[in-house]
Amino acid sequence: MQFKSIHTKIALAFSCLILCTTVILSYSAYRLSTAAVTDTSLEYTKQLIDQVDKNIQTYIGNMESIATLSLSNTDLKRYLALNNPNESDGKQLANQISSYFHTIVASRNDIASILFAGSNGALVSERTGSEFKPFSELVAQEWYAKASKGSGDVTISSSHVQHLYQDEYKWVVSISKQMPNPLPGAASGVLLVDLNYNVINDLCNQIQLGQRGYVFILDQAGDLIFHPQQQLIYSGLKFEDIPTLMQAKEGTYHTQETEPNKIYTVSTTSFGWKIVGVTYAGDLIGNKKEMQLTSLMWGGIALIIALAISILLSITLTRPIKQLEVHMKQVEKGNFDIRVDVEGSNEISKLSRTFNLMIAKIKELMNQALEDQESKRISELKALQAQIQPHFLYNTLDSIIWMAEMEKVDEVVTMTSALSKLLRSSISKGEELIPIAVELQHIQNYLTIQNIRYRNKFTYAIEVDSDLLSSSILKIILQPLVENAIYHGMKHLPERGHIRITGRRIGGMIELKVIDNGVGMSEEQLRGLTLKNRQTESGKGFGLHNVNHRIQLYFGELYGLQFESELEEGTTVTVRIPDIPPNESQSEK
Repeated sequence: MQFKSIHTKIALAFSCLILCTTVILSYSAYRLSTAAVTDTSLEYTKQLIDQVDKNIQTYIGNMESIATLSLSNTDLKRYLALNNPNESDGKQLANQISSYFHTIVASRNDIASILFAGSNGALVSERTGSEFKPFSELVAQEWYAKASKGSGDVTISSSHVQHLYQDEYKWVVSISKQMPNPLPGAASGVLLVDLNYNVINDLCNQIQLGQRGYVFILDQAGDLIFHPQQQLIYSGLKFEDIPTLMQAKEGTYHTQETEPNKIYTVSTTSFGWKIVGVTYAGDLIGNKKEMQLTSLMWGGIALIIALAISILLSITLTRPIKQLEVHMKQVEKGNFDIRVDVEGSNEISKLSRTFNLMIAKIKELMNQALEDQESKRISELKALQAQIQPHFLYNTLDSIIWMAEMEKVDEVVTMTSALSKLLRSSISKGEELIPIAVELQHIQNYLTIQNIRYRNKFTYAIEVDSDLLSSSILKIILQPLVENAIYHGMKHLPERGHIRITGRRIGGMIELKVIDNGVGMSEEQLRGLTLKNRQTESGKGFGLHNVNHRIQLYFGELYGLQFESELEEGTTVTVRIPDIPPNESQSEK
């Protein structure tokens, strides 16, 4: 019983609400903090990668400038123009060019070597005493072949082992460029600038991306230019999602491969290299446990304070309610003279005033309820009496006898079945509220009987929306309306008439219509059909008045009957009732 009290329920409701709110807020705060730290870390990573991108582009740009400057050397052009560079003039020019190249290399420690090879056999570098590989092997190397096809564009290779001199192998990145031909048919040449691989290695290794992060570089073909674990990549012990990276644009990408926590940050240089930063999600949030503990601690403190406040609030709120409960128990024992002392202006005080007003009127309402129930019983009895009139039964039975004598077996069976169903639904002791489908079945039987009696004097149609069939309606509402349409509309019509019953839902109300194309009424007759003045049992107005009275007695003055009519056009009677779903009608029982 203690658990069922409103005090306990309010405390539990507040506790659950506060607990859920605290958990959601704490979790959200943690997630937002984590996301903010992650985003900040990724943005910082992107800035570092962009800086590496700029440094490498600046570095390569400087090398391109050096290559262009070297190709503009006058001695180099004269050297390339010689038919036999190995003669004395050629050797003198070669010494001058070598000295020029040596000056450039000596001024920069990031250049491994500079070499020029011409199609006329010219071959010169910054070194004077070193022994070159055979000329035919040099011009067959990739740097010479690509530059010769580049039409003067700079060609940048990936990292590789360069073999220009006998017994010398260096790990470099090569930049090669063809000298523009000054004259048609003149000899061509390619300048090679080898960059120290250690410079790129230093540029990438100085970037720290968390505890496990690193930077690597891909060329336009997807080959590795630099990777801190390049040997592991080549041996298959480490994997990078290079196909995806080659198709990726600049930005950040999460991989779902063997390392799901790996995050790639990609930047692309102007000459096609991709600078890729690799970070791990776990490294981005170094103080993850501290953030979790802080969120839990503050969440727990807030929860304890909120629970204490909720208990105090529940006690304060339920105290006047408990006092009101004591007075209500007195009313349950039949004491209607009790009154609650009203203090304050809050909702509980308003409830107490309402309670006092309720007690003051409850006797009047009880008496009124008794009168209404009596009125309902009288009205229902009159409705049944009005529908099951002896002359209707006599006429129906006469028709059955006549059809039996005429050996119209089918009509006899149909009419007898319809009469049986009609009487069963009319005199049954069921509840007054029935589904609209049952009422329509009743009116279908009634129309069947009348149609046979009047020898197809009229046709009829029932067009009620299917979604209304389960809603509730008072029993025997439509039959008086249909009867009125037959006796006063169809009976005196020279040709065959038509009765149409429709139904639709309008807002929270159901509107049923009985429409006939009978003789209709004049405006004067329509005005004279005031239901409140038809209180005698004779005449056509009593049945309609009884229907209207029953509807308003059950549902209120907003509902009832409405008439529209025009002479020689017909009459429309509209029934308006509230939309009562089946479950609600069952609860009213």
